[in-house]
Amino acid sequence: MSVRRATLVAAIILYIALWVLALNGATSLIEPLIVPLVLAEMIALGVAFTRFMGLPPREQHFQDPEDGPQS
Repeated sequence: MSVRRATLVAAIILYIALWVLALNGATSLIEPLIVPLVLAEMIALGVAFTRFMGLPPREQHFQDPEDGPQS
């Protein structure tokens, strides 16, 4: 398992554990835990809407180091 995948799994487990705490009495955690869900939903809806409209994906704005300066 790669480090990236292990970190993602650990973060998801921690997030679920915090929700368990929030639902079992630590009600001050509910508002901060809702923020990532709302942001993820906004991003997903924006991507879905862009695909629905048939717009092309954005181009990358960075250059590879081996590319020379463009004039």
